Amino acid sequence: MKKEEKGQLVKSLSKQISKYSNVYITDISDLDSVNTSKLRRLCFRRDVKLIVVKNTLLKKALAETGRDFTELFSVMKGPTSLMLAEVNNIPAKLIREFRGNSQKPILKGAFVEECFYIGDDQLDTLVNVKSKNELIGEIIGTLQSPLNNVISALKSGGEKLSGILETLSDRPE
Repeated sequence: MKKEEKGQLVKSLSKQISKYSNVYITDISDLDSVNTSKLRRLCFRRDVKLIVVKNTLLKKALAETGRDFTELFSVMKGPTSLMLAEVNNIPAKLIREFRGNSQKPILKGAFVEECFYIGDDQLDTLVNVKSKNELIGEIIGTLQSPLNNVISALKSGGEKLSGILETLSDRPE
């Protein structure tokens, strides 16, 4: 590959990385073609962009994004693939699901919610990180709970009150 082509590739990769807020660096080497195709299809269905890239080009692309990814440089050894996603925990869940049948992909490192996670032992932590939509759902549920209690108390209280009034009106004076 010529120097000009590498420069264009780095720019293109840098633009793609800048579009996503969650970056996972993984190792998918040693997967046969069938499993690689399965992984790519699964990534496509989950809106995760999977890119196999050389470490030197990836380092240059990460440097061009304007964000400080230097903590991830230490894990860029050997075969490297990049998983990019909008939802923070989807790649981690995808990796865990895919590992039901295979030893790969292995998580080398990730940049999620402005934090770095280094090593495959961080996979469970990343799976449990709540996405924006999950947090919004929890907040709405928490806010609705007291309101639902008040409404049900008013409904049951209204039925009791009408029963008392009815009983009092049926009494002889």
